[in-house]
Amino acid sequence: MNTIKTLCFVIAALSSYAALVYRLLQVGRSWRDSTYRTLLITLLFQCLTFTMGAVAMGSERFLGVGNLAILVMHLSAVAFCVSAQIILLRWATGSEESARGARYWLITGIALNALLTALFFIADGPGRPAEDFNTGSGRPLILTYLLVFMVSQAVPCVTILRQCVPYARMASKTSLRQALRMLSVAAVILFLYCLARVVNILTAASGLDIGAWTLAASVFSALGIATLSLALTISSWGPSATRLLEWAHGYRSYRALYPLWRDLYESSPDIVLEPPGAAVSDLDYRLHRRVIEIRDGWRELRPYIDRTTGGEGDGGAGFRGGEESRQAFAEAAQIKQALHAKRTGTIPDDNADTGDFEDRDTDNFTAEVVWLTKVAAAYRKLDNAR
Repeated sequence: MNTIKTLCFVIAALSSYAALVYRLLQVGRSWRDSTYRTLLITLLFQCLTFTMGAVAMGSERFLGVGNLAILVMHLSAVAFCVSAQIILLRWATGSEESARGARYWLITGIALNALLTALFFIADGPGRPAEDFNTGSGRPLILTYLLVFMVSQAVPCVTILRQCVPYARMASKTSLRQALRMLSVAAVILFLYCLARVVNILTAASGLDIGAWTLAASVFSALGIATLSLALTISSWGPSATRLLEWAHGYRSYRALYPLWRDLYESSPDIVLEPPGAAVSDLDYRLHRRVIEIRDGWRELRPYIDRTTGGEGDGGAGFRGGEESRQAFAEAAQIKQALHAKRTGTIPDDNADTGDFEDRDTDNFTAEVVWLTKVAAAYRKLDNAR
């Protein structure tokens, strides 16, 4: 159990430091932005929380005072929650409203930290065993200290969640919407951490042993902090990640269309504008060309397309799916039959030369790629069925 707790702590700490370092690398061009400075302060408090946690795990005394590292860790965690709430206000509201909200949260954070400090020393925190601050040990003042701390963590989670959901719907920037949605997920996970931690404290104070369930708090903490670290940095790396995902999706489509394109190209070499190549440096252009060339090759086959071919020949039984998938299989079967007819010089009596095949979403390139990818997948299945 201690190994799992330590691993969860390390994951949360590393994600916090990674987020801080990532944001520090942008200090040159962003320092004048007050939101960026507030974000840096938030991440600094987040890292300080885990730094003090590591100190507390290594020694019971800090600066010569017993359990002082635990107190500083808890005070940093309160400051971190307050800073995160202020960041949300700056992201989602106007400057005047965010300023009022920031003052409210600053006053609340100062009051909570003063209360926690008072409770810590009144309860003789420096003289207590460090384990008491994990369980409460049934001592009323220590128990009150821990419950006040957990409430200070849970309330911001609820307020952040309540604000993120409507703000995410109203946000015009994609990166901001992603950040707010991820922040709301982090708030839910960290609220579950607070609940699990309260259960651990109360059951231990009552003398109940819940066994391995005590690990739930550590797991929720690691997941929540990692998600929060991503949420606080996604506005800068999110657009690049989105472009990378779009490139990967385009490359998969480009590769998936290759078998269909290859056979059409071999049948009608003049459909290709440039000699075929393996480079994908200009993927968007090449994907557009591949779609155009498939459509041109398809049109070249019109005199050989048998209108009576409905796509239910060999291999049809192996292609399952909805209505659109069955249509894709029918189109693929017609192409395969037409390619064979062209190679043998056989022109069907009822061919498609007098009219065009049914074009689908021709002014929507994304939908066209999706459709042709379905046809290419069906075509590949027909090849494999031979």
